[in-house]
Amino acid sequence: MATLSMTWTLPSPTSSRLPRVNRYPGMAFASLNKEVTSLGVQVTEGLGNLPKVILKSDHGSEAELYLFGGCVTSWKVASKDLLFVRPDAVFNGQKPISGGIPHCFPQFGPGPIQQHGFGRNMNWSIINSENVEGNPVITLELKDGPYSRSMWDFGFQALYKVALDKKSLSTELVITNTDKKAFSFTTALHTYFSASVAGASVKGLKGCKTLNKDPDPKNPVEGTEERDLVTFPGFVDCVYLEAPKELYLDNGLGDIISVKNTNWSDAVLWNPHLTMEACYKDFVCVENAKIGDVQLEPQQSWTATQQLSVA
Repeated sequence: MATLSMTWTLPSPTSSRLPRVNRYPGMAFASLNKEVTSLGVQVTEGLGNLPKVILKSDHGSEAELYLFGGCVTSWKVASKDLLFVRPDAVFNGQKPISGGIPHCFPQFGPGPIQQHGFGRNMNWSIINSENVEGNPVITLELKDGPYSRSMWDFGFQALYKVALDKKSLSTELVITNTDKKAFSFTTALHTYFSASVAGASVKGLKGCKTLNKDPDPKNPVEGTEERDLVTFPGFVDCVYLEAPKELYLDNGLGDIISVKNTNWSDAVLWNPHLTMEACYKDFVCVENAKIGDVQLEPQQSWTATQQLSVA
């Protein structure tokens, strides 16, 4: 097992052993240790000059993630990208990245603060990286600051571990209350999968209670899923409560993807159909979520894992 060490110099008084990127426009890194080949980790400039981490497994798989939003944007097995980034995605460090695996935290969907919260709209920091049997593992951190406290006045730490294997991409999210008062939150991983929407289907949701947000997302219709295979024939925006720990996505492109989790109690299927005419045929969202409030007392933590794997 090896441990990552890198140097990143910012054009500001802030300098540390590991990247910590400020939230101000025009802030770019001046120099960095770009390649750590023994670990299968490369830190480089991505689109919009945003810091990007490239993970490469000795077994041939690859993944990319941006520190802005802590967002995984690519997961390739046998050179085939199983994730999708929308063509209208903006990489400017101001708007969330539309695609890959965005974070929804500390709020899923609409509510008192901005849509899907601020976790996808802040810079995360690398705090650790290691290599386990040829597979890179990296841990990111997000903490409260003036931006988050301007809309959600609580101290917190979010740790996000991403591990790449030959045919899987695993994540672990740990939310800790570092405040002196309790808080509650909702959260999700808003995963976009590359797909042929006409041929895509999800297996494993039969019997789940549903909250169908079509046609009125503010007044979802309660129901029960009766289909063995859930398809995407039109606009789809549906929450599945107490979903199974493993679902199977047939992406319509020849791949069966297992979506396995622990402690993500709910699932969400989404496809915008004609409201996003330029790209809706090319992706589906299968999201692990925690729809009900998670209540944390000071120093308490909540942990959830996700494992995406392809046969």
